[in-house]
Amino acid sequence: MLPKLNVWLEKDGNVVLSQWRIRLLEAIGETGSISAAAEKLGVPYRRAWEKVQEIEAGLGEKVVETAVGGLHGGGARLTEAGRRAIAQFHAFADGLDAEVERRYRQTFGA
Repeated sequence: MLPKLNVWLEKDGNVVLSQWRIRLLEAIGETGSISAAAEKLGVPYRRAWEKVQEIEAGLGEKVVETAVGGLHGGGARLTEAGRRAIAQFHAFADGLDAEVERRYRQTFGA
């Protein structure tokens, strides 16, 4: 047996931030595009866009700014709130796996 941990943050019973949603925001930051981030994560654009909207609704602020295509193309970039959400989630969640493993070994002696 091995312990597994999945961490997410909810507001009013709705998921706002999760490990997957943070990966989505990071992919948007890296690619400059919601569609490219969706492709990178292997999900439809619509699902990625819905998750961004759910994050924004839960946080009460924009995490992604978008630009409509045109001569120079569109794109997306993280706002300060988006970068802060990523940093805060990592500050909270990073290291929890090690703690769970430590407690597992302490409890099960594995």
